[in-house]
Amino acid sequence: MDNEKSPQREGSSLYDMHTAVLRAFHAQRALLRPYGDALGLGPGQPKVLSYLAARGTSTQRDIAAYFAVDAAAVSRMLDTLARKGMVTVAPAETDRRAKAVTLTEAGHETVRAWDERCAEVEQIMLDGIDEADRAQLEELLERVRANLVAARRGRDAACGSSRLASARGGERA
Repeated sequence: MDNEKSPQREGSSLYDMHTAVLRAFHAQRALLRPYGDALGLGPGQPKVLSYLAARGTSTQRDIAAYFAVDAAAVSRMLDTLARKGMVTVAPAETDRRAKAVTLTEAGHETVRAWDERCAEVEQIMLDGIDEADRAQLEELLERVRANLVAARRGRDAACGSSRLASARGGERA
C-alpha cells in the first residue's frame, strides 16, 4: 500500500480508528453500566470514586483536571455522591475556596465492588490477547490519549489567540 491517502469517501468515518475506539468503549460501557446502576451509581460517578480510592482526599479541581471534564459537572456528581453518603465534601485546609473530597466507608465499599466488576470485564475484554499485546495496547491507547490532549490544547490556544486578536481589532496576539 502506498503512503498517499486515498480520497475521502462520504461516510468513511464509519470505518476509521475513532469509530473502532468508540465502539469498544460503548461495548465495555454496556457491560459496566448495569452494575453501576445496581450500586446506585450514575454516569461518571464510578471513576470519581476510583480516583478518590487511588489518590486519597482530593480537590474537586484535581478530579476535574484528571478526567478533563468541567468542574461544574464534577460538582454535581460530588453533590449526588455526598447525598448518598459515599463522599464527604468540606472546605480544603490549604484553600478555603477549594473543596476537599474524601471517600466514606460506604464509598470504599462501593468502589471495592466496582473494582471487582471492572476486573471481570477486563478479563472478558482482553480474552485471547497475550500479556505483550496487552502492554502494547495500553501504551498505544495512552499515546492516542496524549495526542488528543495535545491537539485540544493546541486548538484551545489557537481559539484563545483568535479571540484575543478579535478583541484587539484583528491584531494577532
